[in-house]
Amino acid sequence: MIIVTGAAGFIGSCLVSRLNNEGFIDIVAVDDFSHPDKEKNLTGKKLTHKVDRDTFHSWLKGNHKLVQFIFHIGARTDTTEFDQEIFDRLNLNYTKELWKLCVEFGLPMVYASSAATYGEGELGYDDNEAIIPQLKPLNPYGRSKNDFDIWALQQERKPYFWAGLKFFNVYGPNEYHKGRMASVIFHAFNQIKENGKVKLFRSHRDDYRDGMQLRDFIYVKDLLDVCLYFMHNRKHPGIYNLGTGKARPFLDLATNVFKALDKEPVIEFIDIPKDIRDKYQYFTEANMDKLRGAGYQQPFTSLEDGIDDYVRNFLAPNNYY
Repeated sequence: MIIVTGAAGFIGSCLVSRLNNEGFIDIVAVDDFSHPDKEKNLTGKKLTHKVDRDTFHSWLKGNHKLVQFIFHIGARTDTTEFDQEIFDRLNLNYTKELWKLCVEFGLPMVYASSAATYGEGELGYDDNEAIIPQLKPLNPYGRSKNDFDIWALQQERKPYFWAGLKFFNVYGPNEYHKGRMASVIFHAFNQIKENGKVKLFRSHRDDYRDGMQLRDFIYVKDLLDVCLYFMHNRKHPGIYNLGTGKARPFLDLATNVFKALDKEPVIEFIDIPKDIRDKYQYFTEANMDKLRGAGYQQPFTSLEDGIDDYVRNFLAPNNYY
């Protein structure tokens, strides 16, 4: 039995699908299932149980002998939410409790951390665990993820295998429900379909031209490959970056969405909203040496190929993964 928390969300539902495709059908999906906009993410997928997020810890205490692996993907991920208590409850303390149960019952776990832990990147984007306590996230979401990473590293008792994966800018199918927090590719596709043009944030810094803000964009299918790698290869516990190692400008992203739709680019620049302007990352690029050193050697999908697959095979026909 494999547990996937956040199973009705974007990455969690893609992981369930990938596990099904690999022949794993004894899956317990954990989430807050009260949101009907996420129901389609799990339609047709093979599951053994659905367990509500709020009762999961007690469920695990009674069923741990059946569990082989836990993917803890679920979290509050809204970077525009500034109520620290919400993140402390749903991200930090929830994950601490799950960690303790994994220790008690001898269960391996992979959990989702975030590149938001790096803040403005003053210390770079190196997943060296020694610098994690010095990182300065820009928002409560990033702080909650970094606070847990720090806590995990301080624990004398750890699961016999564990890995924290710092997701960079993930895009791909099943993010239809995410609204403002969906990827720029998703929003670009919809803007092109509606009015034939894409709006990108202009730069509010002199050292970046409009549209040349750089992010490390990773296709969700690559992220799933890494998750399954750690499920099958439980030899190198720790905290890892999960990006591609190559930053790309938003201008490239928008241009490739137009290309996938066989349209000429029409791009307009707008101001970054004031509520996130001083917390906006202008550059992220994962150092991927640590993951490679742990034995993961598969190549990552290029931005061009990832966008083409996402747009043509999922967004345009409105398909789910």
